[in-house]
Parts: sequence; structure tokens; C-alpha cells
Amino acid sequence: MAGHRNARTTEDISRELTAILRTVKDPRVQNTMLSIVRTDVTNDLSYATVYVSSMDGMDAAKAAIKGLQSAAGYMRRELGAALKLRHVPELRFVADDSIAYSAKLSATLNALHRDEASAEEEGDA
Repeated sequence: MAGHRNARTTEDISRELTAILRTVKDPRVQNTMLSIVRTDVTNDLSYATVYVSSMDGMDAAKAAIKGLQSAAGYMRRELGAALKLRHVPELRFVADDSIAYSAKLSATLNALHRDEASAEEEGDA
């Protein structure tokens, strides 16, 4: 039963942090397109590790992490107000390159598809 509650709380934290992320006024965060990829919360809700990815690549994500760490107190307060938790977890942010990796993989697959289509056209001609 506790596992279901922890999973639901993790989803709620991730959803609320996505909304709170839009209100952060730090230029390191505002000037990049960020996405929360995954959130891991400890069983006792003392820490939440938030994996953040940027469309601009890993360097932009690492710069945004510094801005998020400085705004962690604000985000934690807003998270507590939104979820009404007895204990709001301490937020830890980690840069993740999954969005850039996915975009690169998609571009590679599209290039292979175009090459295959052009090879078929040459074979028909």
C-alpha cells in the first residue's frame, strides 16, 4: 500500500514541479527550454532527485541546474503550498541529456529513411 502512495506522490511532485518551473525568474532557467524527465523520491519523502533535460543540449542543462539550485527554496515552498504535504522533500537537480539524445536518434533514423527512399528511387529508374 505504501508503494502506491509513494508512486502517486512522486507523480504529483513531478507534475507540480513542471508547473512551478515556468514561474522561476532566474535567467539561466528562463532562457532555456527545460523538461523534467524523471523524479525519484526517497521512501521517507526527505529528498527528491529531479532529472532535468534541455533541448539545447547538456551544457545548457548544466547551466540551468545552477539556476534551479539557487531557486530550490522557492520551488520547495511552492511545492509545499500546492501539495499540502507534511514534509516537503529537499530538491536535488541533476542534468540529463535524454531529450538531446532522442533528437539526435530521431535525426539519424530520418536520414536513414531518406537514404533508403532515394536508393529505392534509383533502383526503379
